[in-house]
Amino acid sequence: MNKATDIIRRCASPRVIFWLTIAVLAIPNVALCFTERMGIMAGVTNVILPGAVIWLLMTMGRRPGKTALIMLPLMILAAFQIVLLYLFGHSIIAVDMFLNLVTTNVGEAMELLDNLMPAIVIVLVIYLPVIALAIMSIRTRATLTAGFMRRQRRCAIVAVVAGAACMAGSYAADREYSAKLDVYPVNVFYNMVLAVERYNATENYPQTSAGFRFNAKPTHGASEREIYVLVIGETARAYSFGLYGYGRNTTPMLQHTAGLTVFSDAITQSNTTHKSVPMLMSAASADDHGRIYREKGIITAFREAGFHTTFISNQRPNHSFIDIFGKEADEWKFIKEESKRNNMYDDEMIKTVNDIINKKRKKELIVLHTYGSHFNYRERYRPDEAVFTPDNASEAKASNRQQLLNAYDNSIRNTDHFLSLLIRELNRSGAISAMIYTSDHGENIFDDSRRLFLHASPIPSYYELHVPLRLWLSPSYRQMFAAEANAVGSNSRKSVATSASVFHTMLSLAGISTPVRADSLSVASCRYKPGERHYLNDHDLPVAIKKIMRDKEDFAMFRKMHMKY
Repeated sequence: MNKATDIIRRCASPRVIFWLTIAVLAIPNVALCFTERMGIMAGVTNVILPGAVIWLLMTMGRRPGKTALIMLPLMILAAFQIVLLYLFGHSIIAVDMFLNLVTTNVGEAMELLDNLMPAIVIVLVIYLPVIALAIMSIRTRATLTAGFMRRQRRCAIVAVVAGAACMAGSYAADREYSAKLDVYPVNVFYNMVLAVERYNATENYPQTSAGFRFNAKPTHGASEREIYVLVIGETARAYSFGLYGYGRNTTPMLQHTAGLTVFSDAITQSNTTHKSVPMLMSAASADDHGRIYREKGIITAFREAGFHTTFISNQRPNHSFIDIFGKEADEWKFIKEESKRNNMYDDEMIKTVNDIINKKRKKELIVLHTYGSHFNYRERYRPDEAVFTPDNASEAKASNRQQLLNAYDNSIRNTDHFLSLLIRELNRSGAISAMIYTSDHGENIFDDSRRLFLHASPIPSYYELHVPLRLWLSPSYRQMFAAEANAVGSNSRKSVATSASVFHTMLSLAGISTPVRADSLSVASCRYKPGERHYLNDHDLPVAIKKIMRDKEDFAMFRKMHMKY
């Protein structure tokens, strides 16, 4: 017992705490040198300059325990960065990561955290002992000698100067080098500022969009009954659908559905829900994302054209543009909020859809936001609906891949069932009707040597980018609006950026005229023109798909699926 006490006392010595704090705060800098594609000089700068600054800060007080606790925010940031690297294998904490903290509901967060225990244990083992030792040091009032502090301060200043020289060399060697983008934690603080700016812009949306009007007008006959449905899926990757040639029969019902057109080369412009879904619900896209703060969503365009509108979500409100655009509808429902249940299946929205259809209004728009294949996958379908088993494992590790994949594929079958039920009800209505289904983004399931899992990685993979896009047109629609139906068929093999096209396609299908509508982006128009597709990066800038992909595995999958990049 006395020996253990002596070891702890030695570990809590001022000098140990001084050097240990510097070391643990430098871990992300060293790790990022291996995970990021930076030049030698940039890598040296990323380690020496931040480390020297921390070193210098630690000499500001003779009680290192107190100084270490002042560094606690940096330790929390470093822990967050390590978890991110564990999850995605690369990249700094992104703007979207900070925004996810305020747009992800508690249930989603707990599902993820419960299954990231290895990463959480790692950061606890690294940082909790430092914090504990710092507290012990404060209680014992341990201090460093004045001579030690003077020597360390001089050495730290020399290191800061050396780091600054390395930074100058980095700027000289690389025209694209930038400290605010390439030096940790400066880049993280920069992203934090951008996240606050975007959050404030979202909060100010009611004022910045107050005067906006689509000036939308209907062009279809007023006497015909029409129903249009936009289904926004969640975390559904095209690769895992049987309709796209997957090795498993995950779409047994849709593959026999008449009137369904499958777009084989569709990608999302964001792998995060809080950015992708609002782009699907508005005219904003990667090429012109700023308009999202000035314009209203597609629901308002339909309302201006005389449609009754309904937004139904199987997700909880998250204070993002999803809620803002959804609540523009005449009626909106978050079914989990109304039921008070933590988990509801997507097909439970069908009853609400039936109630709407049975009211037999002349013009109807229904927007459905599903929970699709969001992790934890096995919660997305009823236990007795499991076809691929075993499917019980949920811990995020590569050794569980087969069970995770089984559960994921079962969730895709559930989506197949849900969409088939929806189409059946639209057919039953007898109305001229059309449905678009796409997903906000895809998902990684330890698919290759990179061992990526989940989505929202700062640099997206093929599995996150390639999403399903399907249009279903009723027989009466195909007969009444043959030009649009023919255009859908002829455009199905062309490349599509869903976030840019869905808005304009919905307007085309419904015959809504507005200056905002661009038929060159509508796959229901003979004027559709596929162009270079872009991804909306973390700083809300459009980047060509071929430039955003960084690994050979992604290029190989694009070629395998006969997709353009």
